[in-house]
Amino acid sequence: MDAISATPAVPGRSLFRLANPGRFMRLSGRVLPVLIALGLGFTAVGLVWGMFFSPADWQQGDAVRIMYVHVPAAWVSSAGYVGLAACSAISLIWRHPLADLAAVEIGPVGAGATAICLITGSLWGEPMWGTWWVWDARLTSVLVLFFLYLGHMALVRAFDEPERGYRAGAILALIGAVDLPIIKFSVDWWNTLHQPDTITVTGAPTMYVGMLWPLLFAALGFSFGFGAIVTARLRAAVMERRLRGLLLARAEESLAS
Repeated sequence: MDAISATPAVPGRSLFRLANPGRFMRLSGRVLPVLIALGLGFTAVGLVWGMFFSPADWQQGDAVRIMYVHVPAAWVSSAGYVGLAACSAISLIWRHPLADLAAVEIGPVGAGATAICLITGSLWGEPMWGTWWVWDARLTSVLVLFFLYLGHMALVRAFDEPERGYRAGAILALIGAVDLPIIKFSVDWWNTLHQPDTITVTGAPTMYVGMLWPLLFAALGFSFGFGAIVTARLRAAVMERRLRGLLLARAEESLAS
């Protein structure tokens, strides 16, 4: 039996029953169109609303509109790494093959979101700070996050035995998770050029509501879009693994006969 078709027995954990590849394929087939529709819908509304109908900032002018791409990309890049670290922990503790595949597929999508965050941040920073890049604590820690994604992508493919690559990538992902609180609290811990967070869990937003709502719509759209891309990639990876297993079984049967 192919490794991806076997789910480890973990009594009483419904999450692992849902993570069975067969159930995952059935469930994700129904969920994926919804994620695509929500991602496209919320992103379109948020970007059109923010770019064309929200007010300009009294200090930054129209340059602030890049926020509607930069901030959602920053959110999903960090959230994606949380998912990568969670899949890595599941892989190391329970040896779940679907978690390995999920971690592999999250990496490129997270790296893409982080690249968008860095590029739009530079485009926003040039008119505000007079330079495309500074070794600011927030910028530097996000750059480290980008390299962590790239390192994970390279490491999982660096071994002839996939299992060794999965284990090595999982260890790197968990070690790299220390960068997430640095990204979050860098503007509080150090004197940086980057502005403090305008949306926090403990306090009211400091942003004008006419800017806040399109930003939230764009952030939801990016989040659903991130989930849709990862789900589509993971479905393709599962089908590829199954097809490879079938071809290998047929080749073995042919040799045996």
